[in-house]
Amino acid sequence: MMTAPILVTGGAGFIGGNFVRQWIGEERTAVVNLDKLTYAANLDSLEGVLDHPLHCFLHGDIADTALVCRALAEHRPQAIVHFAAESHVDRSIDGPSTFVETNVVGTFRLLEAAKQYWCELPEPDRSVFRFLQVSTDEVYGSLGPTGRFTETSPYAPNSPYSASKAASDHFVRAYRHTYGLPTLVTNCSNNYGPCQFPEKLIPLMILNALEGRPLPVYGDGQQIRDWLYVDDHCRAIRAVLARGKPGEVYNIGGNCELANLDVVRAICDIIDRLRPDLPHTPCSTLIAYVADRPGHDRRYAIDAGKIERELGWRPQENFQSGLERTVRWYLDHPGWVNRVSSGAYRRGRLGLGEPHDGCA
Repeated sequence: MMTAPILVTGGAGFIGGNFVRQWIGEERTAVVNLDKLTYAANLDSLEGVLDHPLHCFLHGDIADTALVCRALAEHRPQAIVHFAAESHVDRSIDGPSTFVETNVVGTFRLLEAAKQYWCELPEPDRSVFRFLQVSTDEVYGSLGPTGRFTETSPYAPNSPYSASKAASDHFVRAYRHTYGLPTLVTNCSNNYGPCQFPEKLIPLMILNALEGRPLPVYGDGQQIRDWLYVDDHCRAIRAVLARGKPGEVYNIGGNCELANLDVVRAICDIIDRLRPDLPHTPCSTLIAYVADRPGHDRRYAIDAGKIERELGWRPQENFQSGLERTVRWYLDHPGWVNRVSSGAYRRGRLGLGEPHDGCA
């Protein structure tokens, strides 16, 4: 177990926020949480840990080298877990420059700061330090009807988002091989669970179904994804951080391939059962097919055999149990949903956009 703090970037986002809450609850060591608070970040998602004595929130940008260097020098973290990224494919198609600035340039500057910090660490701190890059299966491109992505699959990104993540992965690899920085890379499949911003498929469909709005499905809805419950993903990252070998890549998947249309229908079935009072049930009547997304990858599937064999990790949730937990979370948290839907979660943020040190 680590005793020194860890630095988490993007820890007010969906996966990062779930990771921070899980880390404090189960590892019980300190987290320095650096987040720029873009539209997809939400301090409400840190309820229960935002003011926890083990949680230190820093409002700032990973591309602000001076800020990152000050944070590293002051808090002396034992690891950096790098979640911070622009991640929505549709947004990357409409405006790819932001993805290059955050995912590529931001990661490069974070690596520069990490390298400088690591080089100045004394032993044994230097030998135990880790830089963990949280990436995506989308860097591998699209699969045919058979096969799965492994850690040796060639990169073939097809969207500006996946290209920007591929570039950042390559920078992480280069800093390991050129400078010796002890890096780890994880490539995960599609995450779902509590606190996910409702531009992504599952929360969008849940909220639209509850409100009786159309459920837009791209193309024929037969695009296949491997679905991973976010808590399982966070446990996998903790396993990689604790036991992973520097320089290695670990693919993390839920072993759950489903077509998008089947996911939407499963959501409808759960909402019909939990909310039979809705005037528009069955919710499946709300499904509306829309023009497919440009360059839409047809199928992703992860082979998670390496992390299972070497680190002993396996997902604890199957899709049905994880989806039920997810739908119930949105039903049980109307305040969170209303603040996101109204934009209230973005008002009154710390420092009005300036870097803020919320540490005790």
